[in-house]
Amino acid sequence: MTATVSTRTTAALTAESLTVRFGGLTAVNRISFDIPLGGIVSLIGPNGAGKTTFFNALTGLYHLAEGRVMLGDRNVTGLSPNKIANLGVARTFQNIRLFGLMTAEENVKVAMHGHMKSGVFSTILRMPWQRHEEKAAHDAALELLDFVGIGKTAGEYARNLSYGDQRRLEVARALALKPSVLLLDEPTAGMNPRESAIFTDFVHRVRDEKNVSILLIEHDMSVVMRVSERITVLDRGETIAEGGPADIKANERVIEAYLGKSGTEV
Repeated sequence: MTATVSTRTTAALTAESLTVRFGGLTAVNRISFDIPLGGIVSLIGPNGAGKTTFFNALTGLYHLAEGRVMLGDRNVTGLSPNKIANLGVARTFQNIRLFGLMTAEENVKVAMHGHMKSGVFSTILRMPWQRHEEKAAHDAALELLDFVGIGKTAGEYARNLSYGDQRRLEVARALALKPSVLLLDEPTAGMNPRESAIFTDFVHRVRDEKNVSILLIEHDMSVVMRVSERITVLDRGETIAEGGPADIKANERVIEAYLGKSGTEV
């Protein structure tokens, strides 16, 4: 599947001059960035460029020294990660963070609790409306597991799933938050070329069928070039280039800082 440049202009999420400092170190320096509504964009750069720090700043894990984050027209700067997630920004992590001793279904249902109304007492008393909500959560979890292609694993412990299935379970759990924006941190890490190609097509299906805008951090340039409508390149905490896949492949500064000659042949 060949990526085409999106004609959408409305931003689902906007970062304005984001700056993150750790003591005297500026890890992210005044980065401005937007995720187009319904778009698929990627963030690339060498190790230590500030990509994951930028993700963590967007999702409220890191405090901003400067700048703000807008979710649509809502300022979410300074809100807790849980609040930002419940407002519609979901993410996966570079290092898989599943509950290993919970089943696949239970991992997905954990993410649904922020949207559920049942409290401790209604759960203990097993009120009729609580049972109805629990049944709806069960059905929704199974639907999401089917959607990401691992429906048969619903009753298996997460730690017993294959690496690729754990990655897909992370996506299902993120989608359980009913996000408008999905951030994927190196989703194909550890996958073989065939698995990466399948996952690339899957990202398009997530965008189209779940109506989400997607931002990826990814090191596999074949994935980046196939899936991205726009690519932003970071180096040492700063933006050094932005554009479509063809523009990035031809950018001399990007080739020098990150791609190298082999990367331009993807």
